[in-house]
Amino acid sequence: MQLNAGCELSFDAQEPTPLVLMLRPRSGAGQWIIREEYQITPAVNVTEFTDMYGNLCQRLVAPEGPFSIHFSATVQTADESDVAPGAPYTPVEELPDSVLHYTLPSRYCQSDQLGDLATQITDGVEPGYDQAEAIRQWIHKNVTYQYGTSDASTSAVDTADKRIGVCRDFTHLGISLCRALNIPARMVVGYLYQLDPMDLHAWFEAYVDGRWFTFDATQEQPRGNRITVAYGRDAADVAFTTQFGPMTLNDMKVWVDADEPTADVNEKKSESIPTFSTSIGSST
Repeated sequence: MQLNAGCELSFDAQEPTPLVLMLRPRSGAGQWIIREEYQITPAVNVTEFTDMYGNLCQRLVAPEGPFSIHFSATVQTADESDVAPGAPYTPVEELPDSVLHYTLPSRYCQSDQLGDLATQITDGVEPGYDQAEAIRQWIHKNVTYQYGTSDASTSAVDTADKRIGVCRDFTHLGISLCRALNIPARMVVGYLYQLDPMDLHAWFEAYVDGRWFTFDATQEQPRGNRITVAYGRDAADVAFTTQFGPMTLNDMKVWVDADEPTADVNEKKSESIPTFSTSIGSST
């Protein structure tokens, strides 16, 4: 499906404040960026770099006073997420070097403290994909989704104890439980079509059978039509905005709508816009 997605952020800076933004998706597994627009008001100098996870990051200094960011994109997305029941566990000694660090505990994902829970959830389940899916289903059934029940300091251990949170918390718990079983897992942030309520979203990917698979514990069933913006070990790596000074977020708007191409665009679609006969998934 072709989607129009984006966000608007309105700030007030108490003084000139350095910012690192992570708002631009890039073409890759399951998505193709057709068009994008980036507006910053007032205009400032912006530089861009690629971080260690392959995410596009923008650096700037917001001037004192009101400051706003508008980003929008049209993206061709995969309609389904890959599922692979029975896909085998990838032994640690066979993991690519670039995947190894996703087996380790991180700031919000204390996998070293959740081994007993992970073992309990996956008792009798075949190692690999089925374990990650059992974890996803357990979180979906046993953790309540509710706004205002967690904050920026809430960790996977907190969520396992309180059994309540939002997509960020569901994701940290899923990552931690997978890593506790030596299954590499990473955080993904971006957009999901028909998410209710609409917001920027988070889910996790687990590495089994030599590739990454998508798992979203907030949803009843696997869903496609996702736009990935960034990957990381946990929320510390994938913040949409990181500020280095006093700055207040006054308002945020997020949208994801189905794009309806004109007849002329539709006729040229097969020539100019990639479509995805396969679904979301990646070996990188």
